[in-house]
Amino acid sequence: MILTYIEVREGKIKKSSLEALGEARRRAGELNVAAAAVLLGGGLDDLCVELGSRGAEKVFVLENSELNFYSAQGTAHVLAGLIAEIAPLAVFFAASALGKDLAPRLAARLGVGLASDCVKTAVRNGRLEFTRPIYAGKAFLTLALKSSPQLATLRPNVFAPGDTAAAGEMVKKTVVLPDGAVKGRVSEILGESGGAIDVSEAEIVISGGRGLRAPESFQLLNELAAILPKAAVGASRSAVDSGWIGHSHQVGQTGKTVSPNLYLAFGISGAIQHLAGMSSSKIIVAVNKDPEAPIFKVADYGIVGDVFQIIPALKDELKKILAD
Repeated sequence: MILTYIEVREGKIKKSSLEALGEARRRAGELNVAAAAVLLGGGLDDLCVELGSRGAEKVFVLENSELNFYSAQGTAHVLAGLIAEIAPLAVFFAASALGKDLAPRLAARLGVGLASDCVKTAVRNGRLEFTRPIYAGKAFLTLALKSSPQLATLRPNVFAPGDTAAAGEMVKKTVVLPDGAVKGRVSEILGESGGAIDVSEAEIVISGGRGLRAPESFQLLNELAAILPKAAVGASRSAVDSGWIGHSHQVGQTGKTVSPNLYLAFGISGAIQHLAGMSSSKIIVAVNKDPEAPIFKVADYGIVGDVFQIIPALKDELKKILAD
């Protein structure tokens, strides 16, 4: 069995988890094992039906009111118990902020290896293989894990969600957290206003850097994102460190890793830290007044010019095109 941990936010399954489940189903088919999913919390029956339509043959629901909000210690504890019971071949997670927090904790608890931020999986000689970028995206490493279960986090926007329906059999288990197992609890989640798409799950990312000169300039990027479907605003570390935009928008090695269909970089020089977080984007368009900016080495299309002239012109053209 290949088990996929499913993230739920505001009653909806995160797209990155459906992508991980889709990849689990494909590899499970090659290995002739079942693809399963695990949900934590209560009132999740409708989500089990959705997971079945996405390829989950079995959906484990670990019920405990304390798990309605994510708890690193509590989630790792109950998942370790489930894994000991069902002994899956592998466990997949989305390489989201939550997945990157949970998977290493679980790996340490189980004493097994972890393949992180994978951009490809495969089956060779009856064994799973994982491919992940190294050296800030300049090379790729393919590895096989000797320990069992094999844990892996899968980069969002790289894998296709499952499109083959399965039984989706629901298996409910009431779980108990021992006293002291949870050191901290989430009491409330405050999201940004406007319901903006998370930058790691957006299909189009419009990022700005120090070349935007001031925090007010990010409004230009917000206006672009409002025009384009499934778009989000990102930023370089320098822009975030300057306080121009929140850390949740940061793209890079110390921020979020993104793999959108289109990445627009305005006023970003292309430091190696930033490139590590966006170099797997399918199409990269860079705008910078410095023709020697490193960002142009990874860009599919580059424009040498003033972002304050190019952004308004681009916005006007997009409005005309989308209005037709």
